[in-house]
Amino acid sequence: MAETNTTETDVLLIGAGIMSATLGTILKQLEPGMTMQIFERLDNAAAESSDAWNNAGTGHSAFCELNYTPQKEDGSIDTTKAVKIAESFEVSKQWWTYLLEQNLIDVPESFIKPIPHMSFVWGNENVQYLRKRYEALTSCHLFRGMEYSEDFEKLHEWMPLVMNGRDRNTPVAATRMDIGTDVNFGSLTRCLFKMLSKSKGVSLHYNHEVRRLRQDRKGRWQVRVRDINTGEVRKVVAKFVFIGAGGGALPLLLKSGIPEGKGFGGFPVSGQWLRCTNPAVIGQHDAKVYGLAAVGSPPMSVPHLDSRYIKGRKELLFGPYAGFTTKFLKEGSFFDLIKSIRFSNIYPMLAAGVRNIPLTRYLINQVRLTPESRLDLLREYVPSAKLEDWALEVAGQRVQVIKKDEEEGGILEFGTEVVSAADGSLASLLGASPGASTAVSIMLSLIKKCFTDKYTTPEWQLKLKKMVPSFGESLGSNAELLHRVRTHSNEVLGID
Repeated sequence: MAETNTTETDVLLIGAGIMSATLGTILKQLEPGMTMQIFERLDNAAAESSDAWNNAGTGHSAFCELNYTPQKEDGSIDTTKAVKIAESFEVSKQWWTYLLEQNLIDVPESFIKPIPHMSFVWGNENVQYLRKRYEALTSCHLFRGMEYSEDFEKLHEWMPLVMNGRDRNTPVAATRMDIGTDVNFGSLTRCLFKMLSKSKGVSLHYNHEVRRLRQDRKGRWQVRVRDINTGEVRKVVAKFVFIGAGGGALPLLLKSGIPEGKGFGGFPVSGQWLRCTNPAVIGQHDAKVYGLAAVGSPPMSVPHLDSRYIKGRKELLFGPYAGFTTKFLKEGSFFDLIKSIRFSNIYPMLAAGVRNIPLTRYLINQVRLTPESRLDLLREYVPSAKLEDWALEVAGQRVQVIKKDEEEGGILEFGTEVVSAADGSLASLLGASPGASTAVSIMLSLIKKCFTDKYTTPEWQLKLKKMVPSFGESLGSNAELLHRVRTHSNEVLGID
């Protein structure tokens, strides 16, 4: 393989997904003179997890996702995670509002759409849980405006497709938030990279794969990148590296050799949707309806009947149906899992595996589902569903984080995790949901940790406050501030 000459850059971004796009655009606004190189192994941006068909086509704001509000042993509802996610989504909306007001991006109208977010349950025990959840959440101003009902007719008015053909003798309940949204993160990501690629000092390279990275004595990163089409290898020297390659982030983090990355492993999970192909059925539903995961199943399995807007068209999805795979990416290799095993992480991975045998059993059962079995699960939410109206679609890959634990040896995490070098010269994002919706908050925290000296300067602090008006303040504890920024963001984004 021929090697081209060496180039230098301030920032190197690996992966052209929503995380790299968000970090790159924020940094470029903070420091316009900053040089940046972006490398993506596929031929387009947002082709993996950020694509609207690959699970990231929604706006997670904790309005309807029941796995964000677990019930404690004493019967009370823990709203901590829900409040944090709701705050983070409002931060994301402020950042998008800034981009539109400054005419920095030109996004299609369907990038963000208003759509009700609903939680739906049945059975006495589940109804009691949802009632307590509603009472707990509405005590916080982030969730004011949420409606609750156990009335069959009211629920039929909210979601006719879900209620048609349902047994009236079964207790049911639902909550509804009209200020919910649907976000096409694939469309947003491509718009952000279009803006970045036009910026001075930024170069974007598709069909390029990072093969190796190591830190030299000066603290800079020596990165080797291969052009997949020509086989040419280039060397890039970077002051800061961000690994935002979705499922491909873990192998690269391990290759970096930073001590903070040792002990991390990954558990890959594939996903599938049932996509409605009947326009008449799609037209009967206009909401994101989330239910409870079955007893013993993991949080990733939370079923939902999801209205989305993709390429200007309204779509209707149900799922996700999970499955086991050894791939870390949809366009990855079946050897990804094996290649990720190191001496430093084999024990945490084995320990987590032993503790999560029920998860393995669940995934095996999901793989064995027949079309009729999938239809039976769908009919719990759409009683009148017909097999001919739904087609199976493959979704994106998710790699759940496995990390060392003093007591358990290794634990499996179902969220996102930022791993950074002690000197702040490299950071990697691992994990899955609710990543895309909370990308701005995650990247602001990363910038604070990795660009400490500049982050604390009056210049950057002033710019951050301009980009995110609630910066440095808590939306969860300041009702007036939330009302002000939410009203403005919704107006600018066209979701008022």
